[in-house]
Amino acid sequence: MAGQEFLTIAEAANTLGVSTRHARRLADSGAVSRVARGLIDRASVDRYLYSQHMGRTRAWAEHTAWGAVALLAGQDAGWLGATQVSRLRRHLREITEVDDLLARMRDRAQVRAFDAHRAALPRLRELAGAANTRTLGITDTVDERVDGYIAASDLDDLVRTLRLRENASGAVTLRVTGFDFDRVRDLADTSIVAALDAATSTDPRLRGVGHRALAELLERFR
Repeated sequence: MAGQEFLTIAEAANTLGVSTRHARRLADSGAVSRVARGLIDRASVDRYLYSQHMGRTRAWAEHTAWGAVALLAGQDAGWLGATQVSRLRRHLREITEVDDLLARMRDRAQVRAFDAHRAALPRLRELAGAANTRTLGITDTVDERVDGYIAASDLDDLVRTLRLRENASGAVTLRVTGFDFDRVRDLADTSIVAALDAATSTDPRLRGVGHRALAELLERFR
């Protein structure tokens, strides 16, 4: 199966460790990319695996995951109740493995990849809340790639007006979230979001940087 560009629904389900019905739901929702009837883009499956950290660990709800981001960043999570904040702090202090944290955080956003015309890139960079990779010592490079958070309510209009074409190997990565986007923009400037994004990258070097940063963050939080 190595080297194949496409997978059947059954092969995609096997790779993801889910049922064929679940694999079809992922394709219907756009979480993985269907290229033809019964065929799934392999790159989209790989990207989904890295971003989701599939496993038995239950993911936090979106608002809870962003609350955990805020707490790890030393900020208040005012949208959560006092009891929930106290419980979340305890859970974060009990986490010792980075992969456990990544699994808990996986529902903070759905990762989608697109191709875009070069003329659309400045507008995309303006609208998307990009993580501040400089907090990890990673210097931003000027190229044709865009990676950032976007409000779920804005996605369809953005795809239509900028003529984005879904492609699992595309240079535009949009992390779609339904959480309060003003808060997401603020949190995206923190090292925790940069580390979370890096740790789920398909680039092995970035994954290593992200894992090390998250391990240090968890140690300091405890």
